[in-house]
Formats: sequence, structure tokens, C-alpha cells
Amino acid sequence: MKRIYLDYAATTPADPEVVKAMLPYFTESFGNPSSLYSYGQENKVVLDEAREKIARAIGAHSDEIIFTSGGTEADNTALAGVAWANKEKGHHIITTAIEHHAILETCHFLGNNGFDITIVPVDHNGIVNPDDIKKAITPKTLLISVMHANNEVGSIQPIEEIGRIAKEAGVYMHTDAVQTVGHIPVDVNRLGVDLLSLSAHKLYGPKGVGLLYARRGTRIASYLHGGSQEKGRRAGTENVAGIVGLSKAVELAMNDLGDEMRRQTLLRDRLIKGLLDNIELVHLNGHPTQRLPNNVNVSIDYVEGESMLLNLDLEDICVSTGSACSSTSQEPSHVLTAMGVPPEKAHCSLRLTLGKWTTEADIERVLGIMPQIVARLRSMSPLMKAGK
Repeated sequence: MKRIYLDYAATTPADPEVVKAMLPYFTESFGNPSSLYSYGQENKVVLDEAREKIARAIGAHSDEIIFTSGGTEADNTALAGVAWANKEKGHHIITTAIEHHAILETCHFLGNNGFDITIVPVDHNGIVNPDDIKKAITPKTLLISVMHANNEVGSIQPIEEIGRIAKEAGVYMHTDAVQTVGHIPVDVNRLGVDLLSLSAHKLYGPKGVGLLYARRGTRIASYLHGGSQEKGRRAGTENVAGIVGLSKAVELAMNDLGDEMRRQTLLRDRLIKGLLDNIELVHLNGHPTQRLPNNVNVSIDYVEGESMLLNLDLEDICVSTGSACSSTSQEPSHVLTAMGVPPEKAHCSLRLTLGKWTTEADIERVLGIMPQIVARLRSMSPLMKAGK
């Protein structure tokens, strides 16, 4: 039986064309781009070409691209780099309650080291109100960091409006676009951001590589210290094969963006409707329309999300209960609780995220199996019997 993978928000399989593009850089063109001989200099040219191609895809200049080991390093560099480089101007950072742990934990660290952190709440759809961001700004505010789209519930934030607010206030604006680059249009100028993070393995590239976009003129301290790679902004030998893979992944994603958005939106809506119509007491989490084309997040009353996940796994269907980065935590999702979802319903959540290899037959098979699993689990639930 074909395994159905519906956890593309956690990671995507590398596209075969990406792997093919990367292979020569492991064994044939393996030179260190910082070396002066031709082997190295040839790869420096490769890096420059990749930097230029990726920059064009997001509306940036090539010298604004800093390659990193992934989205977490990019997020950490954005926050800590701006904080340390500009601390004489202020010590206040604004973010939201639904950010990825790469942002929230960095804010926690900075908060323990002399910075003031304001965490702005979101509404029941997981959307932050730009006016709340505006009200939180003080003369000491250095940076606003709001994710482009949430990794658990898929809600897309009003980044353009928040970017305008940040610009008017003279405050740096960062967005974590790990879930959006390659999935919806992303242009740093249209969004009005000074910093943006992305990760290759969320768009069919390899794990272990990503980038931070930093607009020209943005004062940012190096997060890693050592060599002078990336114009002194990120020490360490560049991951040439990974960067080539990232570049190829971005190219493929841009070529297919419009068609994939339309196709996945149809499949997503079919899945949502099928779940709501065919299973009692199911609730959609996240904004009903202002959400990623591939994201479905539901709470199924009286059924533990983990039990659903394990039962679906027995049917060779891979889903998640939330962020892959906190999948071993017993705590309810901080995203759902921030949206006002009660803990007992947050524990009943299930995330199904689609990708470019998800088919209509996959969705129909899931819709055929899930009602049976829910009925079986509920028949064993004392809470269901008491609640009914």
C-alpha cells in the first residue's frame, strides 16, 4: 500500500532534480570557495550564482543574502544580531505569542540578558492585529518579529501592514518565512521587511541549509565568529552542495508556484470539507481562508491527537499533532492556547499538510479511513460517553 505523507510542514522530501544538481558538489566540485586556487574559485562562482538566483526570487539584492545552516540559525541571527548591534539605541523587541520556538526561545534568552520583550497576542483565528503591534512600540523598540504564516495552523499574517508600521516608526522588521517561501508569493519589498528567514528543507531542498535576508544598511552583529565568510556576517565554510540544492529548490518552486497554489488549495478545501461533513464535533483551527494552501489543522473532540496520529500511522498515513520541533512535548500547543483553544481541545488537534506529490486519491483515502478511526477511538473514550 502506498504511504501517504501529509506532514510537508515538518519537512519535504528533496526533489530528485535538487539531488541531481547537488551531487557533483560532493565528489567532483568539492573545493572550498575561500581557497585561492581554481577548484575553490570555481565554487565561489557557483555560490555567487546561487545567491543571485535566490535573491531575484524574493526581490532582494545578492549582497543581502547570508547563507545559514537553516531557519533556526537565521531566526537566531536576525534577533540576536540586531539586538547586539543596536543596543545603544534601545533594548526592546516585539514579537507574537504564536512564533516558532526559534524566535520565542531567542527572545527568552535576550530577555535574560537585559532586553525587554513584548509578546503580542493573536485572535481566535491566529491572526495578530497590526494596531496591537503599533501600540506596543516604544522609543526604545529596536525590532519587530512576526512570522509570515504560522507553521501549525497556517494562518497568514498581515505582514505588509506591520511592515509599514515598523518603517514609519524607524524600527527593524523581521519575518520568519520558513513556511511561505516556495508556497505563496514572497517579495521582501512588498512585505516591507528588513530581515527574512527561510529554510531549504521546507521547499523540497536539503536539510541543513537556509538563509537570512538582511536589507542593505541593516546593522547586524555576526552570530558565529571565526572566518570572514559571508562578508564577515556568518563564519564557517559555506555548504556549497546544500546551497546549490537550495537554489535549485527555489527555482523549481517559483516555476510551479501558481499552479501548485491552485491545486493544493482545491485539495485542502476538499479535505477540510470532508472532515467537517463526515465526522461529528470537528473544528477547523486557524483562519478559514487567510491560510496556507497546504495546511489543514483540526481539533477532533474526545480523540487525543497522538492516538489519531498513531492509528493513521498503522494505515501508512503520516500526519502530525503540531510543530515537529515540539512533537515530543506533552504540553498543549502554545499556538492553539494563544488562540484561546482550551487545553482539552488543543490536545485533540491534528495537522495535515499537503505537498506537490499529494494526490486527490490520497485525500479520498484519508477521508475514507479517518471516520472509522475516530469512531473506534471515541467508542473507548469515557469522556465521550460522559460528554454525550
